[in-house]
Amino acid sequence: MTTDPGRIDPTSATGPTDGASAGTPGRASEGGGPTFTDEPGPGPDGPPGVRDQIAAVIAAARRLLTAHIELGRAELGLIMAEVGRVAALAGLAFAMVFLAALLLPIGLLLFLGEWIYGSIGWGVLLGTILLGDVAVMAGLTAAGVSGRRLGWSFGLAVALGIVVGVVLGLDLTNRAWTTAGDNLMPGVDAGFRPLAIAVLSLGVIGGVLGLIAALRSRASGGAGFFGGAALGIVLGAVTAIAVGPRVGAAFGTLSALIAWPVFAGLAVARSGIDGDAIKARFYPDTTIETTKETIEWLRQRTPLGRKS
Repeated sequence: MTTDPGRIDPTSATGPTDGASAGTPGRASEGGGPTFTDEPGPGPDGPPGVRDQIAAVIAAARRLLTAHIELGRAELGLIMAEVGRVAALAGLAFAMVFLAALLLPIGLLLFLGEWIYGSIGWGVLLGTILLGDVAVMAGLTAAGVSGRRLGWSFGLAVALGIVVGVVLGLDLTNRAWTTAGDNLMPGVDAGFRPLAIAVLSLGVIGGVLGLIAALRSRASGGAGFFGGAALGIVLGAVTAIAVGPRVGAAFGTLSALIAWPVFAGLAVARSGIDGDAIKARFYPDTTIETTKETIEWLRQRTPLGRKS
């Protein structure tokens, strides 16, 4: 049987194999003919839409922003920790400088007390009174008291301190009380005579002066008498003892430090404090007067302010 070359015998044609279903074209078979695969196509919902893409972008931007915020917080925490460390060290340095500034004058006063007067106790006592005097003088200066008055008060106090220091340092009062005790109390023990005569004498004198001062100021006479008597007894005990040069110098310095604010207070009490002068220091009188003149000048040159 002759076969037509342009006709294909359906019995010999190559077709799909058994069990193969229609699908997408795949790789070429080993025989060179087309084959079909089971690979799926696009999903049933299709590619993501514009809304989904925008939501994905927003979510990614939000995560990026959150990451930056967390990073900033962590870095800020480290910075604040470093700031706290530096502040603590700066506070420690300031505290040490402050303590050194306190230690230097206090230590100097104690050293001078031991070196000059022979006792740290004198340094504590005299240093405390000195600081009090400086505070009083600063207050008086702020109140408008002239430096001349304060200078005169200081000079008088220094002169008094020198006299007291010389008298006590040379034991002049002890010698005077010893002589008085030998003449007035011959029956009393010789070692006790100066103290006894000094305490009795100055106690009585101080009580009388205190009583007179209390009556003049219309205060309680009994309080004035006993206060003056107590002061006289203390003064008698101090002057009756042979203290020596160093303690005498300490008492002289003590007298000067006590007398300085007393003399300054007496000077202020005699002349008083000018309240108007203090007010003028804190009242802007020139500015107020200049402002009033300016307002008046403007009022005269405005149409509504001119007088008819």
